[in-house]
Amino acid sequence: MRRQPVTTALLIVITIVFAYEVWTRAFFSDQEMIRLGAIVPGLLQRHEYWRLVAAMFLHGGWLHWAVNCWALYQLGTLYETLFGSARFTLVYFVSGICASAASSLYQHGPAVGASGAIFGVLGAFIFSIRRSPRYRHQPWTRGLIGQLVFWIVVNVVIGFSVAFIDNVAHLAGLTVGLLLGFLPQRVPPPPPGQMVIDVPSAPQPPPDRPAEPW
Repeated sequence: MRRQPVTTALLIVITIVFAYEVWTRAFFSDQEMIRLGAIVPGLLQRHEYWRLVAAMFLHGGWLHWAVNCWALYQLGTLYETLFGSARFTLVYFVSGICASAASSLYQHGPAVGASGAIFGVLGAFIFSIRRSPRYRHQPWTRGLIGQLVFWIVVNVVIGFSVAFIDNVAHLAGLTVGLLLGFLPQRVPPPPPGQMVIDVPSAPQPPPDRPAEPW
């Protein structure tokens, strides 16, 4: 958890919010979800910008919450470990906010969920790895990128096949994530276990006494 503090915090907050939804049975009522912060058409024109973030912490049921939390745990912990908390936070929230905005422009009903932000992380992974001086030449990167592309295709196909899935938010988050993956990366110093310490091969003479001949 020390290496993934943002992912851990997001999972805790999302779970607390969902517990409140369960306690109040909010996800059974569109009006209650709207009151809590669901995405609705015209929110940008009404300057209800808080909904762009609030909707990312709401979910429409047990399955919706469980799937998103599992995906966030899998992707978030790995991305944050590899690329740092600051970069993960940027990708997650910028992708999620853009996904919420796109949803408000093209969807007719209230929409909630963290999946737009998760799709952003999924997309950012691809180019973050490809452009990383540290990871792009590693043997495991090709297999990981192949898995990421596979799950992107599967989820987009499912989104077009199921009427109630907000594929507009998914595609918007994915697109923004792909673009954010192009951001230049700072190469962090190697961890202490990989640092090389220069140790002299023979003891050095004290400075006040000349070296003895071999």
